[in-house]
Amino acid sequence: MTTPTSAPGRHDATHTSGWLVFAAVIMIFSGIMAALGGISAIAEDDVFVATRNYVYQINLTGWGWIHLILGIVIALTGAALFTGATWARVVGVGLAGLSMIANFMWLPYTPWWALLIIAIDALIIWGLCVAPKPTRA
Repeated sequence: MTTPTSAPGRHDATHTSGWLVFAAVIMIFSGIMAALGGISAIAEDDVFVATRNYVYQINLTGWGWIHLILGIVIALTGAALFTGATWARVVGVGLAGLSMIANFMWLPYTPWWALLIIAIDALIIWGLCVAPKPTRA
């Protein structure tokens, strides 16, 4: 049996591509980290220091629940990306965008971490958008 050769510059993706795997792994880990941060905020630990007079003021427990739920859904979607499902890519882009918004509003509590996650979410969106469409063999 012969295998077809691809033209230069073309990618043969039988199931996933490198960018899709990258986005999936990063989504799983960032989802877990968001969930852990959410649990910490729900426990009302003294880890977080809030800035006064911030426009988007929600109590720490509310932010904790937002991050916990968003983190779990992001991690599950990241795991679903390994199946090559198109819906997981679309949902992944939307969830990464929601995570960017949530972390922007989370800036007064953990500024450096929130900026890092916003940058990572931008990479996730880019990776999900540029990855070639998986083909079934």
